[in-house]
Amino acid sequence: MDPRSEVLLRQAELFGGPLLLAGLPADDLLGQLPQAHGWSWHAGDHTLLDGRFAGRCHFGVSADDRPFDSAVLFLPKSRELTDYQLAVLAARLQGRSLFLVGEKRAGIERAAKQLDTFGKARKIDSARHCQLWQVHVEHAPAAPDIETLAQHYELQLADGPLKVVSLPGVFSHGRLDVGSALLLQHLEQLPGGHLLDFGCGAGVLGAALKRRYPDSQVSLLDVDAFAVASSRLTLAANGLDAEVIAGDGIIAAPKALSAILSNPPFHQGVHTHYQATENLLRHAAEHLKQGGELRLVANSFLKYPPLIEQHLGPCHTLAGANGFRIYRANKR
Repeated sequence: MDPRSEVLLRQAELFGGPLLLAGLPADDLLGQLPQAHGWSWHAGDHTLLDGRFAGRCHFGVSADDRPFDSAVLFLPKSRELTDYQLAVLAARLQGRSLFLVGEKRAGIERAAKQLDTFGKARKIDSARHCQLWQVHVEHAPAAPDIETLAQHYELQLADGPLKVVSLPGVFSHGRLDVGSALLLQHLEQLPGGHLLDFGCGAGVLGAALKRRYPDSQVSLLDVDAFAVASSRLTLAANGLDAEVIAGDGIIAAPKALSAILSNPPFHQGVHTHYQATENLLRHAAEHLKQGGELRLVANSFLKYPPLIEQHLGPCHTLAGANGFRIYRANKR
């Protein structure tokens, strides 16, 4: 059981009526709280929860229409995302309780100050290195429109300006990160066919690929509902048509790909996770055609070349700058 869930269960008597658990972990919390339903924006967690508790968890960038008497937000990794989700929940809880739970090292005490917008917040439990806060919503905001919170910026690429639409919580929100900037400079000589942008974020790479290779089928894949929504907005802003997939890792990718391109994430909140990238390197060959190419950008200190060579083929460094390298390999 996730320690945040354990803290909630210590205060289970507070949750008598219909309860919404927003951003809940993929544990047994729904089983322990039969009056609750979930809202998840992580495709992997949602799949696990839906498999165990069918019909009791919603996936997307907003809560579904089911009524609830109180709600718990599991602290997200970004302040902008926390602001949005607290407003979504508080808008439906006038005169009722909104709770925030999170790890101390993830900044729960700082985040709890954001509750003061709606009323007087109080800490009601502290255990398992986590805290649980409560606010009685006295000042419910208007329900926010996620698209009005998007940040828009434009990239000057060799084939013209590219519009980017970034939603709260998406990697490198509102700006182009250094690794992606390097990879965008090295999209030449890709094989024709089906191209995949793995870990697409706001859809910068996928949109650039579709515009540069208009005759190729392009798919974009991310685990996060806000990234999926951002990618669709970015494609639409540039008049481009490509498939956007919500899925947890390379297992969700199409087969028979001509190339996989990625700026794979390895940070998630206060924790560091390499699993998604390592799984990509181990299983990319299962999703590539014979001779298909993997091209990714990564921090130069990450020891990815040995994994690439073990599972795919000889690894070549295509370029390097500002602490990043682009690696390229073809399926044996």
